[in-house]
Amino acid sequence: MVTPDDPETHGMSLLFRDRRHAGSVLALKLRGYGRRSDVTVLGLPRGGVPVAHEVAKALQAPLDVFIVRKLGVPGHPEYAMGAIASGGVRVLNQRLVQELGLTGADVEAVVQAELRELERRERLYRGARPAPQLGGRTTLVVDDGLATGATMRAAVQALRTQRPARVVVAVPVAAGDVCIWMRKEADKVVCVATPEPFHAVGEWYEDFSQTSDEEVCGLLAEARGEVAQ
Repeated sequence: MVTPDDPETHGMSLLFRDRRHAGSVLALKLRGYGRRSDVTVLGLPRGGVPVAHEVAKALQAPLDVFIVRKLGVPGHPEYAMGAIASGGVRVLNQRLVQELGLTGADVEAVVQAELRELERRERLYRGARPAPQLGGRTTLVVDDGLATGATMRAAVQALRTQRPARVVVAVPVAAGDVCIWMRKEADKVVCVATPEPFHAVGEWYEDFSQTSDEEVCGLLAEARGEVAQ
């Protein structure tokens, strides 16, 4: 079991109790961003928000969400062919689309379904509150792990349009090759551990139960009470 006092771990013994425990461990790797007025923490819903909440609390930084939706292959929704994010950003694995013989209509049907869910979550999580202003700020983008990196890549590309000073990708666990590849997209990548072999993010959590909309809303409300805006 990894504890907040453990050094960086690359072996097979890594196991976080749950997402909030993972966030507390990740926060130790991000101590240099603490108590800075130019830092914003963004969690990728839903699973990234409990992790991001612990990071924001430890760093005394404001917390918000950035909505990204995976584009699953028709008939195999767990298999990502790309992702979409707030701001109209679309990342698509064209090689995979061609290999699977998917048509433009096949892809567009998935995009439209996920776009509806993205817009629903924007309304639910943010309500009437405006999106955070990230221009000139150091933005920490947090998720519960990186398996393919498609979702995080879409988030980073979308965030670039807001001209932040720096985009830092921060996760408790990731596939090693994805972590390396992500460094080409972000200004910095912080991974607590890159265990091998890596099959799925959930393997490295004792409790990886689905995060609910209610939990996301509750954590955001709690953070608004903890952090002076």
